[in-house]
Amino acid sequence: MYHPTTRLLTILELLQAHPLLSGAELARRLEVEPRSVRRYIQMLQDMGMPVEATYGPGGGYRLRPSFKLPPLLFTEEEATVIALGLLGAAWLEIGMSSVAIEGALAKVARVLPERARERLNAVTTHLMLSPHAQAARPDAALLIDLSDAIQQRRRVDIAYRSYHDAITQRTVEPYGIAGWWGRWYLAGYCCLRQDYRLFRLDRLQQTQIRTDTFVRDESFDCEAYVCGQLMRAANWRIEVEFQATLYTVQQKIPAAYGSLTETPSGVLFRCDADDLDYTARYLMALDLPFVIHNPPELREELLRLATQMTQIATTQRGD
Repeated sequence: MYHPTTRLLTILELLQAHPLLSGAELARRLEVEPRSVRRYIQMLQDMGMPVEATYGPGGGYRLRPSFKLPPLLFTEEEATVIALGLLGAAWLEIGMSSVAIEGALAKVARVLPERARERLNAVTTHLMLSPHAQAARPDAALLIDLSDAIQQRRRVDIAYRSYHDAITQRTVEPYGIAGWWGRWYLAGYCCLRQDYRLFRLDRLQQTQIRTDTFVRDESFDCEAYVCGQLMRAANWRIEVEFQATLYTVQQKIPAAYGSLTETPSGVLFRCDADDLDYTARYLMALDLPFVIHNPPELREELLRLATQMTQIATTQRGD
């Protein structure tokens, strides 16, 4: 149930975002009766907020022209969402400055009432989120630069290292950025190959945003292309059965990573993968018991990983 203060703040935000809203529209958005809207409007006016009412056909409520709310005005729920987003920078595997995150959290906390600030501090103090693949983490500045290039429709020059460690110079017309299984990709038209391509961000050796622009092909479905390429690139069909409840596994594995099906003895996880080494390390990091159904090569990869870990654990100084 919403607190009346939350609804008052919501009305102010809605009126700032729209030049005019009817009482019926406000009631629908707030999930209250129209008479409750009139009561909230009166409360805002009593607080000195310049909410004006217009009557007749097409009438409604508006904020007095030129009036602006303070730049930061959050409910407790909104502030919590922002805090979780900032803390989730590590989970998203983005190279974000800890100083920037701490500064943003401090600014959000300053505009909250004392009790809400205490609750937010509890979240930021005790919640720990860790990335799966530190080595594949892209720098936040790179994501911002590439996103700006996509928005401005500017070509990008890159030096790209292939799977076989060969470096080629490319000019790319960027269309989108995607995150998938701990890796980040740039989708775009490669002028060298004269076709659309998917580039792993951790393989970009150099990046230069150009000043010249390109005409975007509006018929190109970037999201469908990315999904198709990632599925096509997968060399292995993974089938692993976790000896845990469905709820437990769902808390560990995002729905986009594959399918989860309950079985008499646990949960069957199916997905496609292009890197068995990464898949083995990911499965082990979940800290859940599991049985491998397919492929047999994944079992071999886990044995290789186990041998490597055993060697590390048993190696003593001076050996």
